[in-house]
Amino acid sequence: MNKEQTILDAVVGGQRLNLEDAKYLLEKGNWTRLAEAAHEVRNQLHNPEIVSYTAFRLINYTNYCNVECTFCSFMDEIDSGKGYNLNLEQMSQKADEAKAHGADQIFLQGGVNPRLPLEYYTDALQLLGHEKGMHVRGFSPVELKRLSEKLKKPLPDLLHILKEAGLASVPGAGAEILTENMRRKLSPRKLSAAQWCEVMGECHKAGLNGSANIVFGSTETSEDIVQHLNFVREQQDRTGGFLTFVPWKFQPQTKNFPIKNVRQDQYLKILSLARLFFDNIQHMETSILVMGKDVGQLALHCGADDINSIVIEENVLASQGLKTLRAAEKFILEAGYTPKRRDLNFDFSKYENQDPVYDPNKVSNLVFA
Repeated sequence: MNKEQTILDAVVGGQRLNLEDAKYLLEKGNWTRLAEAAHEVRNQLHNPEIVSYTAFRLINYTNYCNVECTFCSFMDEIDSGKGYNLNLEQMSQKADEAKAHGADQIFLQGGVNPRLPLEYYTDALQLLGHEKGMHVRGFSPVELKRLSEKLKKPLPDLLHILKEAGLASVPGAGAEILTENMRRKLSPRKLSAAQWCEVMGECHKAGLNGSANIVFGSTETSEDIVQHLNFVREQQDRTGGFLTFVPWKFQPQTKNFPIKNVRQDQYLKILSLARLFFDNIQHMETSILVMGKDVGQLALHCGADDINSIVIEENVLASQGLKTLRAAEKFILEAGYTPKRRDLNFDFSKYENQDPVYDPNKVSNLVFA
């Protein structure tokens, strides 16, 4: 038996994948064999017949930012007068539009804008979380860290205030690649890998669970990718709040940021490796928004059990995603699975008594936006 098969058999059998073997699989493994093993692990963890999905609206409340990531074209410089801060009326309108589309969750995220007072955030959370009754996932680690520093308020105290105001979960945003080598290239003014993990750990301790991700397709090495996975896995061992992991690839946004082509098989290989590596994270998502439907369908046979859709409104990335509940259910059915809706905390209970929104036997559902 060759080395690759020995490693894969051990992982499928429940043995934790170490860094050396993970790097070997990434560099020398056959992606189809990794995919087969990842799919087997996925089926050990979840019902093999079901793929889950969710529905949320992304609200980018401000595009003013002083972090200046090298790959980002969304931000405007502080006090440039060219950007925006959404007011409560605008957020309310976006929330109502989301509800009209059947989405009952908001992903609230923006640039790091030191001009915004604490009340801006708490008022927004109060509106969306309590008055509108929506699940609000909000604020990347760098947003939380910089707000904590600005207010001279310990992060646990700030998280308590935000949670009381209506914050329900947090994204694992702003990670990209958690190695110092890549942090310097991608966003030297952002958090270090250790700081990112520290903030996520405090969120988990506060009962604010969420996601983690990786964004690849620049100048990172296989060592960077494996080290990133290990940072996330070690943090999960400590605080256990990552409900899911999502692999993405960089998109070309700025002229000087180096982007390399990521082939479909390379994306699926990293997705498969992530499923094999994370013995302590329950769910694996494929981003239809970034990768598109064709790759998304293949990903459901490479370790993913969720499609990370639907997303209503996307201002930062070029979206290839699904924009309606019917589109999500149709996509999952055509991939060979039964769709099951969940919220951002992977709670399925609130949707258990809802009828499917897509019925393949109805002619009216054969063509839709």
